[in-house]
Amino acid sequence: VHLQAFGGGLVQAGGSRRLSCAVSGSIFRIESMGWYRQAPGKQRELVADIISDRRPNYADSVKGRFTISRDNAKNTVYLQMNNVKPDNAGVYYCAADLTLAECYYPASGYWGKGTLVTVSS
Repeated sequence: VHLQAFGGGLVQAGGSRRLSCAVSGSIFRIESMGWYRQAPGKQRELVADIISDRRPNYADSVKGRFTISRDNAKNTVYLQMNNVKPDNAGVYYCAADLTLAECYYPASGYWGKGTLVTVSS
């Protein structure tokens, strides 16, 4: 199982960027997916996550500006980042809780390599 994040790059403050994360490999179901950000010298923190049919969850700092969504047919999660601020810069990682087979329990701890978002002011 492999998670691959795409979409990082340079964005101007106030601009928009969309990140994508695709899950590949043999899985039965994606239980949840989320985006985390790690700024230089800081701990990784949750930006947003989405669990099955529940309402998405967002960090307070991005509410109203970022939107997380899933395309179950593509096993992909997106993070639409609008009105980006300098504080949003960092390496963005996607993570997933997966059920690998129908008879298995869900397992957490699947991470993709990060994608770097740089914000110019």
